Amino acid sequence: MTSTPSESILPVPLHDALSTRYLNYALSTITSRSLPDVRDGLKPVHRRLLYAMRQLRLASTTPPKKSARVVGDVIGQYHPHGDASIYDALVRMAQDFAQRYPLVDGQGNFGNIDGDNAAAMRYTEARLTAVAEALLEGIDDDAVDFRETYDGEGREPVVLPAAFPNLLANGSQGIAVGMATSIPPHNVGEICDALQMLIKRPAATVDDLLTVVAGPDFPTGGELVESAAAIREAYATGRGAFRVRARWEIEKQPLGMYQIVVTEIPYQVQKSRLIEKLAEIVTAKKLSTLEDVRDESAEDVRIVLVPKSRNVEADMLMEQLFRLTELESRFSLNMNVLDATNVPRVMGLKDVCRAFLDHRHEVLERRSRHRLGKIERRLEILAGYLIVFLDLDEVIRIIREEDEPKQGLMARFTLTELQADAILDMRLRSLRKLEEMEIRREFDGLSGERDDLLALLADEGKRWKSISSEIGQIRKKFGQDTELGRRRTKIGEPPSAVVVSLEPQIEREPITVFLSEKGWIRALRGHGLDPGEIKYKDGDGEGFVLQAETTDKILLFGSDGRFYTLGADKLPRGRGFGEPVRMMVDLANDADIVALLAHVPGRKLVLASTDGRGFVVPESDVVAQTRAGKQVLNLNDGAKAAVCRPVTGDTVAVVGTNRRLLCFPLSELPEMSRGKGVTLQKYHGAALSDLTVFKREEGLIWQMGGGRTRTEPEIPVTARGRTGNLPPRGFPQTNKFT
Repeated sequence: MTSTPSESILPVPLHDALSTRYLNYALSTITSRSLPDVRDGLKPVHRRLLYAMRQLRLASTTPPKKSARVVGDVIGQYHPHGDASIYDALVRMAQDFAQRYPLVDGQGNFGNIDGDNAAAMRYTEARLTAVAEALLEGIDDDAVDFRETYDGEGREPVVLPAAFPNLLANGSQGIAVGMATSIPPHNVGEICDALQMLIKRPAATVDDLLTVVAGPDFPTGGELVESAAAIREAYATGRGAFRVRARWEIEKQPLGMYQIVVTEIPYQVQKSRLIEKLAEIVTAKKLSTLEDVRDESAEDVRIVLVPKSRNVEADMLMEQLFRLTELESRFSLNMNVLDATNVPRVMGLKDVCRAFLDHRHEVLERRSRHRLGKIERRLEILAGYLIVFLDLDEVIRIIREEDEPKQGLMARFTLTELQADAILDMRLRSLRKLEEMEIRREFDGLSGERDDLLALLADEGKRWKSISSEIGQIRKKFGQDTELGRRRTKIGEPPSAVVVSLEPQIEREPITVFLSEKGWIRALRGHGLDPGEIKYKDGDGEGFVLQAETTDKILLFGSDGRFYTLGADKLPRGRGFGEPVRMMVDLANDADIVALLAHVPGRKLVLASTDGRGFVVPESDVVAQTRAGKQVLNLNDGAKAAVCRPVTGDTVAVVGTNRRLLCFPLSELPEMSRGKGVTLQKYHGAALSDLTVFKREEGLIWQMGGGRTRTEPEIPVTARGRTGNLPPRGFPQTNKFT
């Protein structure tokens, strides 16, 4: 009795169903799409492309075929996904500015370093390169496992034999679910030296390997300017980053002038986008020392930078451009790969090299056993030939007269079934005396090869010696002595710790910043302006007035505890009402500006919230890099940021809305970069009103009406966290120090 559809439905909690399906999706993305295999350095789509091209007999010495033919075969037999993604993978393997050692020899338009796309696949042709052939070498000798294709009608390799150390040589990038990989390309000659060192000295350390591996070797060249300590840490842990700069030179011009010519740019930087950024700097006059930029590139890169005058120092100009443009970039290292058991993990340099060598050792054993099996079979056949050549007349008689010649031969000459079948399949013209001599010669040669293979399989030392020889051949074919293998990325010195300031490029002049109660901001030239002459919109009024300079960074502290940063030179100028500050920073709708000040490097600030909590923060830690600002003061429910004051003394004075004043040493406040802080003063239904920092020896100072000040020299100083006492007579009724 069959069950009805409703009876076959099993109730499953939605959480469990989603978890199971998401886990399956994540595992599929990680293992079948985004992460490369540590053994051949390929993702499935690249492996299938190379294998399909081999099946199409597209060797490096044969004529190429249309890329559309290759993509069609890959889709139809191995990789049932969109043709665009497959063709993009094919194109990247053919681009000499993207791949350090291209795996595909492309004919036609395969894109360029400017970022232009390749032509459609119906217009381009492709074939394998010698590097790709090295990856596939031995694939017909049972060197690797095969599995069924997606439709079960064919078979594909799980991994390639990989005589070429492709993972490190060409690198890889990918984003999976919850993890990613980023491996820069390296020089294969250096990698081969490291592999041979590891064969001779299995206990070699990362420091030993780094004596031959200088660092990444990018296809577009450039100069590596990372410190030796950072490089060592990156290769030891498998995580880090490398700073790469463009290479440039000076060309002398008449009358003592010169121009800078950039000949190599960092890896994966689009030249067209870089030129646009340089042109923008010239047009916007962000760099007064740069006069013009020209792109004179043809097959090679040639970007001409013209300085403003001959007095401009080329080194200083380039340092400024390195900071402003992609003439300097960082390439991250995250060697997250699939190991031999298909498990993702982050490996260091030694682990990656060891995994490759173990794979080559397994490939050598499998190929040797496969070859040994073929030799044994052939020797068995040849032995049968030699037996029957002693009595050819009897062989012919049995074949002519016996009803079962196979059984007759086996019984008469004590042959195996394989030998009998081979004799029956022999051609008549092979029964001559000369052929017998050839058979004996082949038998002796194969016997010697069999002995060598048996000795190889029995001696691990011989196997590693053979692997070292194979690596030596790869180094000779693709290493530094070849045009393809010469090192392209120069190993330079890390830049000095001296920070190149861009402030001289902004004309320094005094300004006064006005921020109204409603949040409209503007800057007027000069200091000492009369605030009474400043006009505001109807219903608006004076909020903050700050004297600064155009080279300053303006800090705004919001009641939500976030700091925002604006460039003083970018503030709206003129006699208008300015612009809303909320158009410049992402200030929350329910938040207001609590403080406005010019950034002073090295200074410290005291922050406090309405519930009487606060701490000291270095001013360098509050500078925000984005419009969203930087959260510094964390707030309890119902509390708001109330005070931001520079540290100008050794004693803190706090006053609450309940008109209680408390003074305590500044040393009782912790210095933090972010947090809620500690309790400054206790309140009972009240809140913090104001805070100031003063020098105890000078006394507490507060402002009176009419611009006058008053000093209280004998102010009691206790410990923080208390309620406090009534302030001295004459303290403002507003409960504010300023």
